[in-house]
Amino acid sequence: KLETDMEQVCAVGESPEKKTNRKEGEENTPGSGTNEAQANPAASVCSGDTAGTKENPSEEENNKLSLISWNVDGLDGEEQPERCRGLCSYLLSHSPDVVLLQELIQPYIRFVKKRLAANYTFIEGGKEGYFIGMMLKKSRITLLDSEIVPYPTTQMMRNLLVAQVLFKGQKLCLMTSHFESCKPQAKERKRQLRLVMKRMTEAPDDVTVLFGGDTNLRDAEV
Repeated sequence: KLETDMEQVCAVGESPEKKTNRKEGEENTPGSGTNEAQANPAASVCSGDTAGTKENPSEEENNKLSLISWNVDGLDGEEQPERCRGLCSYLLSHSPDVVLLQELIQPYIRFVKKRLAANYTFIEGGKEGYFIGMMLKKSRITLLDSEIVPYPTTQMMRNLLVAQVLFKGQKLCLMTSHFESCKPQAKERKRQLRLVMKRMTEAPDDVTVLFGGDTNLRDAEV
C-alpha cells in the first residue's frame, strides 16, 4: 500500500497541470525526528535522475567527506509517501557521501533504492519491522566490510550497524544506531552507549571512527 501511494505521489509530481499547485510535503530534518516543510518536489526524484554534483568543485571541497544522519520516522504513516519522496529529493540535491538512516521499513528502503541505487551502495541493519541502514556513494566511498552488532538486552529490535570503508585512501569505520526509546529505557540506552563506545576504542590507530544516529539520550544519561 505504501509503495502504491508513493508511485501515485510521483505521478502527480510529474503531471504538468499539477506542478504549480501541489503542496510541498513535509520531510524529516537530517539528524532529527522533527519535520520541516522544505521538501523539494523535483520530478527527478521520480524519474530516477542521477544525484546532482557541484560543477568543478575545488580540491579542498573534493577532499571533504559529507555525511547526513536522518531518522526517517518510517513507522509514522502520516504523509509517508510525501516524506519519503522528500528524502529522495534532499539526497539528490545535496548528494552526500554517506547517509545514515534510522527507522527504515521495507517499502521505504525499496522506494529509495529504486531511485538511488545507481549512485549508492545500500547496507541494511535488518529486514523485519523497522531497522537502520547506510547509503555509501559509489563514486567516493569503497566498502570493505560491514557487520550488524546486536544489543543483547534490547526490547525494541535495536542494534549497531558498522561499515569499514575507504575514502581518499583514509580508512574509516562508520557506525549508526537507534538507541532504545522512551524515558523508562534509560538503563538499556546507557548499556547500548557503552557497547558503542567500546567498539570505537577497539578501532586500530589508523582508522577514523564516525558515529551518527538517533541515540534518544537525555542529558542525565551521559
